[in-house]
Amino acid sequence: MTAEPAPTPKGEATRRRILDAALAEFAEHGLAGARVDRIAAAAQANKAQLYAWFGSKDQLFDAVFFGSLHRIMDETPIDADDLADWAVRLYDDYLRRPDLIRLSTWQRLERRPTGHLVADQDRVDAEKLAAIARAQEQGRVRAGDPLDVMALVISMSMAWSPVSGVWAATADEPPTDHEARRDLLRRAVAAAVAPD
Repeated sequence: MTAEPAPTPKGEATRRRILDAALAEFAEHGLAGARVDRIAAAAQANKAQLYAWFGSKDQLFDAVFFGSLHRIMDETPIDADDLADWAVRLYDDYLRRPDLIRLSTWQRLERRPTGHLVADQDRVDAEKLAAIARAQEQGRVRAGDPLDVMALVISMSMAWSPVSGVWAATADEPPTDHEARRDLLRRAVAAAVAPD
């Protein structure tokens, strides 16, 4: 069996445009409402190219969704010694990229209404949970299930996200509004995760 040749720069550029267009489409419409025709048109590609790269609409959603999870992991790494700061950095990331929250919401609504956001074999949070567990063992973070602590911090950081149901912050609000929220978030998370 021979290996597939490496993609050409032009082919890789097309693939990237498809992923970018799919991110916007899925964030707006979810998996069920997204249209491959719109994705292909926005990417200046054709459906044959899209299917050649990704196989199906479901597989394209997976590529976009898991890419967004890895992006958050890489760009907003956890600091278990300062979960309040991590929450603020997540707030900032969600403010810059509300599409990431919308993707997770569609994943929850259309695919995994209960349990973990992804199947166990696809989880990418082992390092985060281990970092929280170490901080708990050293008495720096309240005791309990590390997943519950992480879920609490992430939920608090999403309080002003587009899907929060209360208030959706936008990047064009006055900087003083964001600073006040960051301060509130930092204090609330610090109090919530402080050891007993």
